[in-house]
Amino acid sequence: MFHDLSKYSPAEFIPGMKYYQGNRSPNDKEREEKGYSSAWLHHKGRNKHHFEYWVDINITTHTYEPCLMPLRYVKEMFCDRIAATKVYLKDKYEDGAALNYFLTHSSRDKMHIKTAKLLEEWLRLLAEKGEKVAFKKIKKIKNRSVY
Repeated sequence: MFHDLSKYSPAEFIPGMKYYQGNRSPNDKEREEKGYSSAWLHHKGRNKHHFEYWVDINITTHTYEPCLMPLRYVKEMFCDRIAATKVYLKDKYEDGAALNYFLTHSSRDKMHIKTAKLLEEWLRLLAEKGEKVAFKKIKKIKNRSVY
């Protein structure tokens, strides 16, 4: 119910309207114009299902590094990726599209290695077995489980 509620805040909603194109994220257009997306910076800092939220300073190396995401947010990220793929591809959507995007873009290189591995496993399940099977299997996994 509260998924992405921050999109209705002025910080995200106004740029979303201004840069809306219908076939890609308005954040991309805002980046092209300004060099960054104020809406995205606001959004990722408030929504834990985005892997970018889970970056912190390693106390040993003093560098920013990805953290292992809690399972409940990996589940939400999985669903979010499917939904976004459906929105952007419309009638061209197929169950392998989210996996294809994941494999051809650099996001997995910026996630904690275990989070990226789990997400890829679930996206492969979706691509090979379909939504019904993937959701059934993922739903059974308890959020307190360690991966």
